[in-house]
Amino acid sequence: MTLTPDQLRQALVESILDVAPEADMGTVRPDRPLRAQLDIDSFDFLRVLEGLHARTGIDVPEADYGKMETLESSLAYLATRLAGS
Repeated sequence: MTLTPDQLRQALVESILDVAPEADMGTVRPDRPLRAQLDIDSFDFLRVLEGLHARTGIDVPEADYGKMETLESSLAYLATRLAGS
C-alpha cells in the first residue's frame, strides 16, 4: 500500500478519534507524548494500533511501541515501516 505523509497522518488521526472521539487533535503537540495528551490507557493505545492496521496494513510489534510515543515519532516510524513493506 502506498500512502502519502498526509494520508498516513489522516489514518493515525482517524484511528485515534475512533478510540478518543472527544480528542481535539488541533491542540495535540507533535513533540509531546500522545497517550498523556489524549489521556488514553494502554488498552486504548492497542485499539489505536488496531485501527491503524485496518487502515494502512502496518503492523506495529510490541517491541516498537516506544517508537510511537509522540505524533512526530509515530509518523516517522510509520513512514519507515510503510517504506520497508
